Amino acid sequence: MDTTNATIRPAFDERTGLNSLDLPMRPEETRVVVAMSGGVDSSVVAGLLARQGYDVVGITLQLYDHGEAVRRKGACCAGQDIHDARRVAEALGIPHYVLDYEDRFRAAVMDEFADSYLAGETPIPCVRCNQRVKFVDLLDMARDLGAEALATGHYIASGPASGDQGARAMFRAVDEERDQSYFLFTTTREQLDFLRFPLGGLTKAETRALADDLGLEVADKPDSQDICFVPDGRYASVIERLRPGAARPGDVVHVDGTTLGRHDGVLNYTIGQRRGLGVATGEPLYVTKLDARTATVYVGPKEALIAGRIALREVNWLGDSPLMAVTMDIWVKVRSTRPPVPAVLKAEDGQVVVELVDGETGVAPGQACVFYDAAGPGSRVLGGGWIHHVENVLDNVSELGVLESKAHISGGAGSRPNS
Repeated sequence: MDTTNATIRPAFDERTGLNSLDLPMRPEETRVVVAMSGGVDSSVVAGLLARQGYDVVGITLQLYDHGEAVRRKGACCAGQDIHDARRVAEALGIPHYVLDYEDRFRAAVMDEFADSYLAGETPIPCVRCNQRVKFVDLLDMARDLGAEALATGHYIASGPASGDQGARAMFRAVDEERDQSYFLFTTTREQLDFLRFPLGGLTKAETRALADDLGLEVADKPDSQDICFVPDGRYASVIERLRPGAARPGDVVHVDGTTLGRHDGVLNYTIGQRRGLGVATGEPLYVTKLDARTATVYVGPKEALIAGRIALREVNWLGDSPLMAVTMDIWVKVRSTRPPVPAVLKAEDGQVVVELVDGETGVAPGQACVFYDAAGPGSRVLGGGWIHHVENVLDNVSELGVLESKAHISGGAGSRPNS
């Protein structure tokens, strides 16, 4: 593929005095740390910046490793990927460091993953990894190394925020199928000022073509598909290892109140699941709710999955105006693989609620609800929150007014965001 039309900024703009990373210095005067996972995307970022003359330092975090992960393709931050990152750095002639963060990763990500599943949620460990490890410890390390920025291979864009002098904002990538804004909604304003995402204007095909043009041996390497610490895709086995004996058997109950059978633990189910329910009624049934307190799995017809209202916790707000006592029209994503849908955001008395205009199926506690100002590529990311409670359209009684804990809002204008 011809890469001449790929959206790559010139190394330095004489007119503005800014380099391709929006910094007021020439590339050769700018040290940049690149988070190198060993995949094609971060390798291309390192290669492009090195080609443009930046002082590039590659860092790879070893987050998880065991026998299967070392040999298996499709993982992230494990043995083979670390080897690939090292080989790429050698080929580019840049220094490369591997930092062992296995203990921190387990404490900050893996333990919560297990506890979240046992609580009947559907967690997203990749978001927590970005939030608690990569964008905290790695940013600190980059600053310690005298870097002006930390660049990653995520498919998301960043740039100056309109109406806020000097502040930066995040935007959806031009490649909608690769857009990773859903996994980065916890990024704070302070972190955005230091982070750079050079692939936001490229498609995946253009990135692979650039990898080939740069002579990178990972140009054809498959993308990572799995959670790094779930090598065989079997979540239940990992949770059992982290929390031995924690699974509790219970009832499978129809939304009409009929008990249909038994199950071995709510950790084996997720909202919207249809197969493997262990019951047969002659009609298609889906998991509609998981009650970890009573170890009950509720099932029902597909229409029972339609969510109308979502209560959020740990909201990270990246909009220009303070998120206080507001009602505004936005677009949201409630699953990483789904497009943004219209919604109404309501914030009052420390609680944030999203009303889905047309409803959405399979909305699960533990997942994220990410905010946008529009639906298409390039739309601004306004933040998001963790789904705490879901009110389905067919629910007879709303529980939103009696939530035991209110959402905690961070990152609003005028406050220092949490990192």
